[in-house]
Amino acid sequence: MPSSPSSQVVQSTGRRKRAVARVRIRSGSGDLKINGREITDYFHSPSHRVMATEPLRVTGTEEIYDVDVTVTGGGLIGQAGALRLGLARGLETLDPECRVKLKGAGLLTRDARKKESKKYGLKKARKAPQYSKR
Repeated sequence: MPSSPSSQVVQSTGRRKRAVARVRIRSGSGDLKINGREITDYFHSPSHRVMATEPLRVTGTEEIYDVDVTVTGGGLIGQAGALRLGLARGLETLDPECRVKLKGAGLLTRDARKKESKKYGLKKARKAPQYSKR
């Protein structure tokens, strides 16, 4: 017999650049904690908060689910992107009908861009030392 929706906890993972977000979603009152802190304490920039909570707004579930996130690595923008992907994947698992809205908003697509690795003989991935003719 499947568990009741009130006790169901869904775990999902989101990644962007070097950041990894482990997201746990359960029914509740719309509480969102990141590494044990409120979202306003963790993401000081409103644009990061908007980016991170976009899946909840698109599906209209901001006041329905409690979200607990553990995020590591990368910078704040990468972490916000990882959280966004993890939330979208978790919401899709909870309610498969949300998939159309999330997919239409482009929230289920992983951003595969990463930092290009450094090449030997160069200063960075593509920056070469200054050329001297003589």
